[in-house]
Amino acid sequence: MAGIKKSPIEPIDHGLGRSRGGFSSKIHLVCDGHGNPLGAVITGGNINDCVMLQATLENVSIPGERRKNKNRPQMLLADKGYDSVKIRTYLRSRGIQTVIPARGLPPGTKRRKKGPKPKLNKEYYKERNIIERLIGWLKNCRRIATRFEKYASSFLAMVKLAFIKLLLKKHFSDIT
Repeated sequence: MAGIKKSPIEPIDHGLGRSRGGFSSKIHLVCDGHGNPLGAVITGGNINDCVMLQATLENVSIPGERRKNKNRPQMLLADKGYDSVKIRTYLRSRGIQTVIPARGLPPGTKRRKKGPKPKLNKEYYKERNIIERLIGWLKNCRRIATRFEKYASSFLAMVKLAFIKLLLKKHFSDIT
């Protein structure tokens, strides 16, 4: 069709974003302390991680006592990409303890307007490798790594099927 320009960026429902290497996607994950996946959100590869934290946490439903589900974890372990005043304030308002290392800033720049640099509990932070192992396992799933699906909803369905496969293998396998 003449006169209609194609957008260089894919529609939002595709979950693709333009980055240096071309089109890519990101899977924002939440897991528990045992490596069991709790939630995932698909975005374009050009979307910053910290922008999607709130949406990712709202997709999580943690089984609680007395048959009540809650969507608030006790603690959140994250990498330096999630170090911002806005995120720390949001998590504090929900009563979630943060274990996020402070970003290294160039010498001579001030970190914040008020308050000291947040303290990091290094013993808890060592447990962040659990999510890294989950991501590494997902990368071994060929269908997830190559992304054959056009729409983000279909890709998210494949990610959830991979999670189901992981949980079944983990909890119902005779092989350890």
